[in-house]
Amino acid sequence: MIRLKDVEMVYENGTKAIQGITLTIEDGEFVFLVGPSGSGKSTIIKLLTGEVEPYAGRIMINGFSTSNISERQIPLMRRTLGVIFQDFRLIEKKTVYDNLAFVMRAVGASSKEIRQRIPYVLDLVGLENKAYSFPTELSGGEQQRVAIARALVNNPTTVIADEPTGNLDPERSLELMDLLVKINALGTTMVVVTHEKNLVDRFGKRVVTIDSGHVINDSVGGYVGGHIHG
Repeated sequence: MIRLKDVEMVYENGTKAIQGITLTIEDGEFVFLVGPSGSGKSTIIKLLTGEVEPYAGRIMINGFSTSNISERQIPLMRRTLGVIFQDFRLIEKKTVYDNLAFVMRAVGASSKEIRQRIPYVLDLVGLENKAYSFPTELSGGEQQRVAIARALVNNPTTVIADEPTGNLDPERSLELMDLLVKINALGTTMVVVTHEKNLVDRFGKRVVTIDSGHVINDSVGGYVGGHIHG
């Protein structure tokens, strides 16, 4: 479960990015986070991944409080989270298999666990034949699937996807979102930041709309409010 309570975020230059947000995402939910550029969506992602700390308020992520978490607990909290970035962030000199193994080793997985888990995850994302390809040999859609596999490889309870379809054409975007829905159906909580109104409207999931650091709408269905900009 993710819970934000009266969260505020003020950057050093005085910018008020988040202004008193209270929000709960239950285990197993699929939530779209939408809003115009500069609305605070990226800041929420940084707060959830522990990249920045809130100026005020409390954040609970899968049983961990980010406010008073010990150094020792941070890796444990991060292990419950998988993050999918828009720009993939794959290591070009490593094969697909080695990109995933690298992430598993980082949390102390054994060689046996790595050998068992990677084929399963690659099969899940439809890349079972690409284990020994390099990222540069893959299409943009395939690279994004590797990024999804990497987010899943440590079996997180929650996946956060930051504009996962930003670099893909409409057909690939739809395929990718179908895959995220499938992963969600297996029990993984899914939080997807996007500006693609058509995708949001199509899937009929919960939509949380952020504007000027506030939640201005929280409902199931399509995007409500103004128009979405990138």
